Amino acid sequence: MQVIEITELDKRRSRVRLEDGRSFTLYKGECRQLGLREGEECAEGLLEEIYGKILKTRARKRALHLLERMDHTEAQLRRKLGQGGCPEEIVEDAVAYAYRFHYLDDKRYAENYVRSHRDRKSRGKMRMELIGKGVGKEIADLALEEGCRLEDERELIRRWIEKKQYPGEEAGVKEKQRMYRFLIGKGFRPEDVLRELS
Repeated sequence: MQVIEITELDKRRSRVRLEDGRSFTLYKGECRQLGLREGEECAEGLLEEIYGKILKTRARKRALHLLERMDHTEAQLRRKLGQGGCPEEIVEDAVAYAYRFHYLDDKRYAENYVRSHRDRKSRGKMRMELIGKGVGKEIADLALEEGCRLEDERELIRRWIEKKQYPGEEAGVKEKQRMYRFLIGKGFRPEDVLRELS
């Protein structure tokens, strides 16, 4: 397999691109040590060593390091590893490794997210944010169902109304519309907003 290009990414790392389209990131010292040069052949055994030992080990350690600092969804972890220059097959291996040891769990992530945000955000807003973070809709809905009660949602609407110093019955049509739009924008259900505004 021929090395088509070696591109410097920063002072320490380079991106190596092979003739079959695959690419990976190595430290410059590793490139020198392995004897990788543009236009020269890279033996299949050497590629197996790069993929099997260097990249796989590095991606697994990076995944554990990321998950040790804070919970991530599978999609977030995949994105972070991909941004670091990991080939897709190495990302797959690192994600499977994290799942195997229960370091990665979208259900746990969603439950923790709901628990820590339910006093400030609506169910709709949390659902949208969880899905945006790569959590599946079913998992997000289940976590919200278990973690949020309808009474809490209505209490949260009342707190926003108080915080915005909404005048209640004295409010004019424009004030009511503005408050309604604000609360809908926060992800609250229209029927709950109308009930609390009246």
